[in-house]
Amino acid sequence: MAIILGSLSPTTLLSPRNTTSFQLPLFCSSISWGLLHDFSSHSLHSSRFCCCSVSPKPQSTKALAVPRRKAMFLTLSSYVISEVALHGMAVAQAQQSVVFREYVDTFDGYSFKYPGNWIQVRGAGADIFFRDPYVLDENMSVEVSSPSSSRYKSVEDLGPPEEAGKKVLKQYLTEFMSTRLGVRRESNILSTSSRVADDGKLYYEVEVNIKSYANNNELAVMPQDRVVRLEWDRRYLSVLGVENNQLYELRLQAPENVFLQEESDLRQVMGSFRVNKVAA
Repeated sequence: MAIILGSLSPTTLLSPRNTTSFQLPLFCSSISWGLLHDFSSHSLHSSRFCCCSVSPKPQSTKALAVPRRKAMFLTLSSYVISEVALHGMAVAQAQQSVVFREYVDTFDGYSFKYPGNWIQVRGAGADIFFRDPYVLDENMSVEVSSPSSSRYKSVEDLGPPEEAGKKVLKQYLTEFMSTRLGVRRESNILSTSSRVADDGKLYYEVEVNIKSYANNNELAVMPQDRVVRLEWDRRYLSVLGVENNQLYELRLQAPENVFLQEESDLRQVMGSFRVNKVAA
């Protein structure tokens, strides 16, 4: 008996009555084969041919699908766990409160609270000066008027809060005046208000925004070569109080983007400012 395997067409080898079709338990996608037996050199006594298309067994599909489901489950589980972990970290960070320290100046007569990680800078020109050690443009200071040249009885001597706000802004712009060519400042008074603190004294609060613009090449002859760019954009917060015939001003400064993130903490500093009677 001889066996020949190949791609043989049933129409060329056998008649339809001699064709047998059946399903084979083979793991393949398509098989065409021919089987001839009892073959002699001169005659073909009997022959059978089979042409079949075999689909993968159900168990084969299942064997491929199970790892894929496991992979999808593991991927989804990893994503969910990561999201839960990130959310937990964000909640924990949000719930973590800033530690404040209190600064009390018994000689000049004022006190306030400040973030515990801020550092004091000496020789800054103000009566006291603190700043963030990482964001140098975020800082605070206290200015006190001279006792020999001021006779304030109340913060209302500055006028209503709106008038006090204009004076504060004018003072800021005077201090930030620049002699450089091509420098332009934009300023706005965002809010002015008054409050009576727990010490029974009246305080004014002023909030302003100042932007500084400058040319990238102020000496250029052609206007198109002088491109204006934003140098900085800051929020300035002032708290004004009067005691000992002196005007006290707490100043807070922060870049606008930093202020939006730390507004709650900075407003706590503002609310903590107090002016105190100095013993004669």
